[in-house]
Amino acid sequence: MMAGKSRTTRRGGRRAAPVRRARYTATDLAERHARIVRASWDAAQTHQMNRRHWAAADTLSPNAAASSSVRQTLRKRSRYEVANNCFARGLVQTLANDLVGTGPRLQLLTDDESLNRRVETYWADWAGAVRLADKLRIARRAKCQDGETFGVEFTNGGLACPAKLDVRVIECDRVTTPTVSLTDDEAKAVDGIVFDRYGNPAVYHVLNDHPGSGAGTTTPWQSYAKVPAAGVYHWFTMERPEQRRGVPELTPALPLFAILRRMTLATLHAAETAASFAAVAQTEAPASGEAAEVDPWVTMEMEMSAIPFLPEGWKLNQLRAEHPNEQFAAFRRGILTEIARCLDVPYNVAAGDSSDYNYASGRLDHQTYLRSLDVQRAELQAIWLDRLFAHWWREAVRTADYGLYAQIERIFVPHAWLWPEKEEIDPRWVRARAEVVKQGLGTEADYHARNGRDWAEQIDQRGREAKARQAAGLPQPWERGRSAGGGAEAAGVDDLADAIAERLLEARR
Repeated sequence: MMAGKSRTTRRGGRRAAPVRRARYTATDLAERHARIVRASWDAAQTHQMNRRHWAAADTLSPNAAASSSVRQTLRKRSRYEVANNCFARGLVQTLANDLVGTGPRLQLLTDDESLNRRVETYWADWAGAVRLADKLRIARRAKCQDGETFGVEFTNGGLACPAKLDVRVIECDRVTTPTVSLTDDEAKAVDGIVFDRYGNPAVYHVLNDHPGSGAGTTTPWQSYAKVPAAGVYHWFTMERPEQRRGVPELTPALPLFAILRRMTLATLHAAETAASFAAVAQTEAPASGEAAEVDPWVTMEMEMSAIPFLPEGWKLNQLRAEHPNEQFAAFRRGILTEIARCLDVPYNVAAGDSSDYNYASGRLDHQTYLRSLDVQRAELQAIWLDRLFAHWWREAVRTADYGLYAQIERIFVPHAWLWPEKEEIDPRWVRARAEVVKQGLGTEADYHARNGRDWAEQIDQRGREAKARQAAGLPQPWERGRSAGGGAEAAGVDDLADAIAERLLEARR
């Protein structure tokens, strides 16, 4: 009997025809196996419930994802929110003020104290002449709002100080690859930045005019300068490896700003609508009942202390103001908390309101924020300040007015930056830090550096004050505790300081 055909059994029945097995080639098996997704994570599963949520996920490179057109759209929307939203503007301004403050101070760390004081004075004079602190604050605001900022060195002959080095902060729109003919290396530029074979920036394409200045449709894109990377300061946050340009830090918060504005306007509109009606006439007659006919859209003005008479079957009700309701305040707080989180800012800083805080909770919420400021200051020092000081030093040693020719062999000058710190409002912590220095567990340099002061200057000032007090016949500050009648009080203060210092040391361990 042929295979595949039915046959008769001994009992007269028929057997089913045998099923032929399909023969698959190796290619068919490989393709079939490739279509089977074996995922061990729930987040890797795609089903009907999450298909739309992950629809915009892609595998683009960091430079393709942050393309010129995408960054331009994000910049426009971010600038619009900062210009029209008080919370967005306040956030950007607060970040710049808290990070830079009145500006960093240079502290030279050479063995020559006379040289240290001279150079620090020269640098402070130059930094004030070029308004360095203002430019650093502008750079921080641009980094938050636009995603990146650029500084370009130039020679400013109008400066009153001997060093003519200056830096100009420009908007990131001006750094872009022009549309004119380019070389092979320039054609590989990442939106205005040409890299060498080691991946280091070599040349920046800087347009002579801003693309939005209205100087013409073609001129800004044809007139540009090739600026060496040694004279350009490019500051942005690299969120992905090999990322070359930055996106606004407010990007995750832009939809939330729009939602907050819509909710605010909707609440205001509802309150205005309710306030527009002094009262509403309502009938209690059923739909089939009889009541005097009135035009529902007729309005009339009422005089003070008037007694109105309504048509038959109608009564007068006054609207209750229900906006803004309790949910609005909670909604706004939740949105502002989420907005502030992407910038490592606590809620009370973002909202400008600490009414619901006590001192302990406010101090705890600021710990993450202060660490974020330390990281940003480290970035600013590496990208701007250290390089700028090295360029200034090379010019300063060649300037006759400074008289630093003997230091020309110094290629690297050891130095540090002192940043203005927030004032400590709890006197116990101030006393505890001072006690740590007194017990020899810390240095005066660390103590004064936390307050943005130079320890050597503080010692010199204390020496001058001590001489002035001695000449005037006044007691020295450290002798007040030894005066008559102050022993018990001084001992109590010292005991409190010891307890605080011990508690601080335990927390550090």
